[in-house]
Amino acid sequence: MPEQTESESRKLLSRLQAALAEAGEGQERLDRITHLIADSMGTEVCSIYLLRDADTLELCATEGLAPESVHVTRMRMGEGLVGRVASRARAINTANAPAEPGFRYMPETGEERFSSFLGVPIQRLGERLGVLVVQSKDEREYSGDEVYALEVVAMVIAEMTELGAFLGEGAALSPRHQAQVMFRGTCGQEGAAEGRVYLHEPRVVITKPIAEDPDAELTRLREAVDELRVSVDQMLSNASTGDKEQVQVLEAYRMFANSRGWMRRMEEDIARGLSAEAAVEKEQSTARARMETVPDAYLRERLHDLDDLSNRLLRLLTGQGTETGAQMPEAPVLVARNIGPAELLDYGRSLKAVVLEEGSVGSHAAIVARALAIPLIINAKRITTEALNGDPILVDGDQGIVHLRPEDTVATAFRDKMAMMAAAQERYASIRDKAAETLCGTVVSLHMNAGLMADLPSLPSSGAEGVGLFRTELQFLTRNTVPKRGELAALYARVMDAASGKRVVFRTLDIGSDKVLPYMKPTDEPNPALGWRAIRVGLDKPGVMRMQLQALIRAANGRPLTVMFPFIAQFDEFTRARDHLLREIDREAALGHPLPSELEIGAMLETPSLAFAPRHFFELADFISIGGNDLKQFFFAADRENERVRRRYDSLNVSFLTFLEQIVHRCDDTDTPLSFCGEDAGRPIEAMCFAAMGLRALSMRPASIGPVKSLLRRVDLREVRSVVNEARATGAQSVRPAVMEWFRQQG
Repeated sequence: MPEQTESESRKLLSRLQAALAEAGEGQERLDRITHLIADSMGTEVCSIYLLRDADTLELCATEGLAPESVHVTRMRMGEGLVGRVASRARAINTANAPAEPGFRYMPETGEERFSSFLGVPIQRLGERLGVLVVQSKDEREYSGDEVYALEVVAMVIAEMTELGAFLGEGAALSPRHQAQVMFRGTCGQEGAAEGRVYLHEPRVVITKPIAEDPDAELTRLREAVDELRVSVDQMLSNASTGDKEQVQVLEAYRMFANSRGWMRRMEEDIARGLSAEAAVEKEQSTARARMETVPDAYLRERLHDLDDLSNRLLRLLTGQGTETGAQMPEAPVLVARNIGPAELLDYGRSLKAVVLEEGSVGSHAAIVARALAIPLIINAKRITTEALNGDPILVDGDQGIVHLRPEDTVATAFRDKMAMMAAAQERYASIRDKAAETLCGTVVSLHMNAGLMADLPSLPSSGAEGVGLFRTELQFLTRNTVPKRGELAALYARVMDAASGKRVVFRTLDIGSDKVLPYMKPTDEPNPALGWRAIRVGLDKPGVMRMQLQALIRAANGRPLTVMFPFIAQFDEFTRARDHLLREIDREAALGHPLPSELEIGAMLETPSLAFAPRHFFELADFISIGGNDLKQFFFAADRENERVRRRYDSLNVSFLTFLEQIVHRCDDTDTPLSFCGEDAGRPIEAMCFAAMGLRALSMRPASIGPVKSLLRRVDLREVRSVVNEARATGAQSVRPAVMEWFRQQG
């Protein structure tokens, strides 16, 4: 690259820095920027378009187009050449703009006189903020160096936009971080909460994107990269040799940290006028852009590694650690791109809600959020780039909606909804100690799901008759090593103590699929939900299962013990697992240890195949619990992690209800106790229909017991069954419309 080009590029950035440093209102600053870019690049036109909202670009400043078109000309994402630059996040460089596909003529701007067009996106780490455009009358295609120079300037404008340089009095655009924003995500855990934003990992703020002394910036970059390399080497030396997955990630980090190409590109960016941190962020933005377009999962993961490494380097350069000194506000709502289960448990019940940009309904974070009974919304795209610490926030986990900096009318309506929920909770509290007895005299047993010691205080207050499911995998998921038998025995004993004699159903380790242990080598499976998981892992790795069964027997210490094996797909899996438990009973007896006073051994029916098991299975099992979440996804062949299909199938579908009815009949025939465990059990209408089909025990999250009990106590199941049967007779696909219409008629 010629020295003259480098000098011109630095000169342009230097002039830009001076323009931004001058006093003036936001609009004045943008006007100065467009003038100096047009002057420096020798073009007749320079224009800046910024996003007013997620879909609308507005001309906010121009040199060369009609001044009266500023803040008047608007276009949608993808509309015209400017809209195409914004939607594709890629430059368009053409000598003959009117001949380009998608060209849109904006008569108010007077741009028909200009033939050549160069537009580059204004973006920061994948967040699209606007478009920077230069135009000329003569037909010419801009050189690679000119494109690069404009991209660098666009990046500086993005940083200034993020810092609010164009806001305030005389603003060039509406204050982005003051306006109300609504995010629509996916419900990971139901519930509603009002609070203040607490960022899990605040983004790095670059206050000086332009280099005053390129040589000094090169030195800063090289020193920071050296420090980064040392830290990665140190992490590698400390990594457990048995943890191949962790070692592979760190090896990838080391490869990127020592990449000559990565270093060379950042050095070139500094030579062209960027500061060290701006050069790092420019390369990080490139990696983010590639992540969105690369179809290969392995390559996406490697680009994610580079993105994470860039964050580490930026924190070294800026001195901005993950701990910024920001105090956790009252009623904190945690906002993060993603978070691990151990980190979420560290926050515990101090949080009012959690909002994530990424994640899935079956992620570790979702599992912990459900255990903590706090609302969780996932896939709330771009919220970490919009939210600031302390921002007021409303989280509607039922609808999957987040209101950031809500207007008064929105906040008032939300508070009214929460007040109604609180009043309902008071009503539920009044029937806490009463049975869930319907008007026809049918009694339905309601139990709660749990997974942490912190859940157990909810047992008496919820009105649950016991713990229908205690998930034992959380103690494995939140640790870096396998827990010891003594630790598990002590924990399970505390769970039984806290239950105060009420029945606790311990589900043995349910790992695999979406629950991968940090210290367990992941298996490369095309469909993990149908792969090596739950009881399949336990039977293939009997050492861990034996250790857990021993811990459960010792925790009982002479008290009743109830054990349930997950994901049983065929009869022999249950008999083998049951034999393991009985052998451990014999071994404990031989050691002289106290044995459980009563022992119940059950199975989770989560695959349709088990419903058709031999009669002997139903006779041998002490109880069966329908695992509704998995059974539904396998029944409909609809992945519950896939948002495109999981909501397509209704739990009140006639086929599904008929299948549940068949299971009820098989269990009735052998006098085998049957329960339904899952999210649908905690939804009052579904619970009512399940009870009408013959289910007499339901297990759900503690907060759902009140609403379900309240409804059951107000209905006659014979009437509900009649409505269901009539709907089935009409050939309806789902009984929900008929049931809801009957429900409305009942008032």
